[in-house]
Amino acid sequence: MDRDGTLTVEVGYVNHPRRLRLLPRAAQAVRRLNEAGIAAVVVTNQAGIARGYFSEEVLQAVHAALVAQLKDEGAHLDGIYVCTHHPTEGAPPYRLDCDCRKPRPGLIHRAAADLGLALRRSVLVGDKASDLLAARAAGAAGVLVLTGYGLGEWEYRRATFAVEPDHVAEDLLDAVDWVIRRRPA
Repeated sequence: MDRDGTLTVEVGYVNHPRRLRLLPRAAQAVRRLNEAGIAAVVVTNQAGIARGYFSEEVLQAVHAALVAQLKDEGAHLDGIYVCTHHPTEGAPPYRLDCDCRKPRPGLIHRAAADLGLALRRSVLVGDKASDLLAARAAGAAGVLVLTGYGLGEWEYRRATFAVEPDHVAEDLLDAVDWVIRRRPA
């Protein structure tokens, strides 16, 4: 799943752990994945590092806060995969046209390799058309949530989508319910 706008409230660049807040029902969604034995993995672009808005240490603190907030709700992530690059902003090593920045599938491939995931059976949930493109490029299904940027993307930009979502969900919990329903028995 994407982080900002999908799992957590979209606030722009999260440059302090106290700015990170789970979306309503997000912890319940992750807990439901945990209970179903489905890997709960975050794949997120964080070009704020390349742009100099925050450091890798701040990003680590933000993700520690994310893990703690989920733990407080009885949920856990199986992995967090981050692209800190930007193709035109910042300085090396962060200024880089990489394969891990969504919509490219590098982060998804890395997570699949590390965690033994079958991409053809995987789903990427996100709030932007770029998440759908990344899912398709990786051979996974793509779900658009109407949280974060999702509602505006769906209502005003869907005619420009290069890839249609496999499903549109109100939020992460609705997306997880769809994922669980479509699993083979």
